[in-house]
Amino acid sequence: MRRISRASLRAIQASILVAGLGLAGCAPQYSNHGYVPSEEELAQIEVGNDNRETVAEKVGVPASSGVLTNSGYYYVRMRTRAIGPMAPKEIDRQVVAISFSEQGIVENVERFGLEQGQVVHLSRRVTTSSVNNNSFLRQLLGSIGRLNPSAFGG
Repeated sequence: MRRISRASLRAIQASILVAGLGLAGCAPQYSNHGYVPSEEELAQIEVGNDNRETVAEKVGVPASSGVLTNSGYYYVRMRTRAIGPMAPKEIDRQVVAISFSEQGIVENVERFGLEQGQVVHLSRRVTTSSVNNNSFLRQLLGSIGRLNPSAFGG
């Protein structure tokens, strides 16, 4: 039998270590940004009964609210995946929209997601028509892939 020299053995060990580190660097890294209330938390909200203050107490303060009309609360969550040195890619986004009447009473509780780049309703509890501020939701959900997660400080 032929014996392997110590130098050759160390070179083989170093090669295995470098290959292992290289493969570990290719493992996907997942990152979550934002907050969306769970279905159980949303079930506590009574359409036609709760107001802005009680919603904030039950599910927390929203990430954003109706920008122009102050018509609703919007909770937004996104998930990104980064592999090695490649830029992070957004793989999931959900928005919960809670709309209020002019008197500040909850009218709609809707959950939106993305399916192949299209906005889809995941769940809906409404007393009237769909969310009034549809253009804001379309802009928010429609920017998939154009949002830079590093802007969130993560």
